[in-house]
Amino acid sequence: MAHHSYNPSLEDVGQHLQPGDAYRYPPRPTHQRTDSNWSDHTITAPLQQSPLIKPVPYSDDAAITPMQSQDQLSYNYGASRDGLNQYAGYNNAYNDRAAPAWSGGAPPPRKSRKRMIILIAGGIILLVIVIAVVVYFAAIKPKNDKNGSGGKKNNTASNVRLVVGRDGTEVKTGDGRTFTYKNPHGGWFIDDPVNPYNDGAKAQSWTPALNETWKYGKDKIFGGWLVPEPFIAPALYEKYFDDQTVNGDEWTLSAAMRADVAGGGINQMEDHYRTFITEEDFAQIAGAGLNWIRLPIPFNAFGTLEGEPYLPNVAWDYVLKAFKWARKYGIRLNLDLHSMPGGQNGLNHSGIKGSVAWLAGVMGYANTQRSLNFVRGLTEFISQDEYKNLIPIISIVNEPQGQDRKTLEEFYLEAYKMIRGITGIGEGKGPYIAIHDHFEPVSNWKDFLHGADRLILDTHPYFTFGGQDTPSIDNFPPLPCAAWGVPINASMNSFGLTIAGEWSLGFNDCGQYIWGLRDAPKTTNCDVAWNDYTKWTPETKRKLKSFAMSHMEALGNFFFWTWKVGVSRNTGLVGAPFWSYSLGLQEGWIPTDPREAFGECARLGAPAQPDQYYVGELQPWQTGGTGAGEFAPAATVGLDWPPAQLMTINNLPVPTYTAAGPVPTLPLPTFPPPAQATAKGWANAQDNAPGIVPIANCQYPNPWNPGSSPPNPIC
Repeated sequence: MAHHSYNPSLEDVGQHLQPGDAYRYPPRPTHQRTDSNWSDHTITAPLQQSPLIKPVPYSDDAAITPMQSQDQLSYNYGASRDGLNQYAGYNNAYNDRAAPAWSGGAPPPRKSRKRMIILIAGGIILLVIVIAVVVYFAAIKPKNDKNGSGGKKNNTASNVRLVVGRDGTEVKTGDGRTFTYKNPHGGWFIDDPVNPYNDGAKAQSWTPALNETWKYGKDKIFGGWLVPEPFIAPALYEKYFDDQTVNGDEWTLSAAMRADVAGGGINQMEDHYRTFITEEDFAQIAGAGLNWIRLPIPFNAFGTLEGEPYLPNVAWDYVLKAFKWARKYGIRLNLDLHSMPGGQNGLNHSGIKGSVAWLAGVMGYANTQRSLNFVRGLTEFISQDEYKNLIPIISIVNEPQGQDRKTLEEFYLEAYKMIRGITGIGEGKGPYIAIHDHFEPVSNWKDFLHGADRLILDTHPYFTFGGQDTPSIDNFPPLPCAAWGVPINASMNSFGLTIAGEWSLGFNDCGQYIWGLRDAPKTTNCDVAWNDYTKWTPETKRKLKSFAMSHMEALGNFFFWTWKVGVSRNTGLVGAPFWSYSLGLQEGWIPTDPREAFGECARLGAPAQPDQYYVGELQPWQTGGTGAGEFAPAATVGLDWPPAQLMTINNLPVPTYTAAGPVPTLPLPTFPPPAQATAKGWANAQDNAPGIVPIANCQYPNPWNPGSSPPNPIC
């Protein structure tokens, strides 16, 4: 979560924005926040049809009709008028013949028609007949044998069995706990003890199974664990609140934990990893109708340097658990490099508060070399055949801020070239690459790297941080429709795939630790009116739910920040309720079926204008097709690596690292017999250059606080 997302004030928007008007962004504030709140576990929320997508007529007689295919059992929303499907954003779950290209969302199924009753009855009979075929083709035999294949089954172990679970199935976890899988949306999970790379799971009936093709631009992405932030994991910080050295970032928290040997030491961080998010959360995410997770990863998951207090490497063990659980429940992952060496924005989620030493300053280049080493190792891992269906997006840096725009563009191009050098060019070759908008309007990026193969623009729209006193929700429900939907649809039509990597229901800045550990909110009366959700009225929850659905419809492809907020040690309640998707589900201000958001902007009197629609299809080069990787003539002019402006300060060369270390191969998970693990941890055997390490016997400045001038001499 960033404190510098676009935050139209109520004065700017609420009083002047009329239904159908397009909101224009105010000038970007230039001040830098002193603290930030980031969740470690960001969930994408499902988006329906955008309010800016051309509406299509549909028949009142639309019904759910079962469809049988060789590799899935799904349901089709029939539409008798013009043969069009009202909701075709989820193409793999619906009849292609009935799928208009512009669609982005669908309403929940209708249940009152006589025709539907007859068809559902027929569907139940059909289900009995074909269930064995469905399980075989969707779960046991992946659609594409190259993707997710982990070897042939070993049927000699009589106590080993494949489990395909649906709504109501009891799940036994690896630590011996049990829970009931609740998924009213037609999804299924797969537990395959022989093939740990089985990609047959399906999160919902409308979501393509992992071994089916995701159609970017048509299928919709719905979406603090490993990067603890104060508002996400308040109990961790409350324990050390009286220690004035703890300022709300992971650096000072880790240092305090290390000093507290009697209280558990730095192992308290792993206790948090182990208990905050579990397998049951992943099952619940699928059951909530969400089909993607944005998984923030800290740089210390890949190791630390001497003097850095973070817990090294252990977070990677839990990333591997996330891979396992996401695969089991059919959820795709967007891997987000959430913190960078040196800190990429000065906010607490970047590792250290107040420091921007990544891609800026004396150690800016060396810290960036180190981060590219991490990007390289992660790309090699997730581009393996065993993982590429599961992890189709890598976000290469979260919310960079404080760098020169040209320098950031040069980093983006260098990272792109490195990643595509590993994966090759074209659909199916490695992940999509997501870049953040640098807290600028998305329109500023419309021509950036035109022709790049599978590039995504990530924006984080919040109303929270405008700095004004906002005591009432009343005027907010329709605002996302034009404020976010108009520019995002325009970006989809120009730049290409544009996602909202974060958003919340924070219409104001109430909530425990939203501004950080010790800063007060700008909104008055938070504790009485907004921080205790147990006192909210049904009408308040109704307005919040409408606000959630207008976001969902306007953003198109998005990830809610965040799935879970921990409870306070002091109150026993979630202190930042606007930011917890799971709490909203439980308490009724988040829809249990995200497709309910279809049409919310029109219901609120804020429909799109015809010239604001998303055209419905990305261009071929934007999805790895014809022309992918063929840059426009001017696209890369003046973008050099290393950036000349970063390499000298005060006429002195800056410190650098060197390629003399081990190849940065990430550890693999282990599987109990009879599982047949085939992944090696490295996709491209020809990529064998040494890894990046400090030069031996050189005394480097502090990478996080290096001072204003390079040492002379460096070594």
